[in-house]
Amino acid sequence: MPLDDPHHPPAPDAQVARLNVQMRHHAAHDVMRAAVESVPNLALVSSFGAESVALLHLASRVKKDLPVLFIDTEMLFPETLAYQREVAVKLGLTRITVIKADDIATLDPDGQLHKTDTDACCALRKTVPLQKALDGFDGWITGRKRFQSGTRAQLPHFETEATQNGAGTRIKVNPLAFWAADDVQHYIEENNLPRHPLVAQGYPSIGCAPCTSPVAAGEDPRAGRWRDQSKDECGIHFVDGKAVRIGAST
Repeated sequence: MPLDDPHHPPAPDAQVARLNVQMRHHAAHDVMRAAVESVPNLALVSSFGAESVALLHLASRVKKDLPVLFIDTEMLFPETLAYQREVAVKLGLTRITVIKADDIATLDPDGQLHKTDTDACCALRKTVPLQKALDGFDGWITGRKRFQSGTRAQLPHFETEATQNGAGTRIKVNPLAFWAADDVQHYIEENNLPRHPLVAQGYPSIGCAPCTSPVAAGEDPRAGRWRDQSKDECGIHFVDGKAVRIGAST
């Protein structure tokens, strides 16, 4: 039974507050199901990166035809593109939409923007296309987790964010918020899920090829993202009406 009446849904802020109380001590599968039952027009955003398959598998168990948005920045590793196709077939995901920026040829014609302004490159290739794609949805599911960075240390299961034009609010769902790094690996192993091929080559966190490098033993798993820069997140999003930096969707 849905947690809310779909014909008379509560305001997003009230809905999020209630869902966080109800789901605080529930498993990720329960959070995923509550999201699907409570948010009528919902999508999952995936980078098909190192840990993405765990969230995608959870989603496939709850709603096989859940819309999945995959942002192709046109700078991804070839292995990521191949992995996306492999996982889609393996999990039977039937509604994957590939999102690309409309204006790369104009704003980054030589593909060198990442060398001079990584924030602008991420905005052009990822953040702006994602926000445009999400305009048609009431909420979206991410793979973010508290352990990934200090900016996510207080991450809840449910939160709100302003839409791109600021005219409304949508719900963001983080089913894996309370998972530890070992939880992700155990889940992948227990369910015999395919691994991203670059993980075995020392890439525990995978983004665009020019800005991702292998990680040495003992380094933070995200040390290979934008190495030697202060940047550790991919773009600006809005949470509770405030601009904040967040990282890759999964």
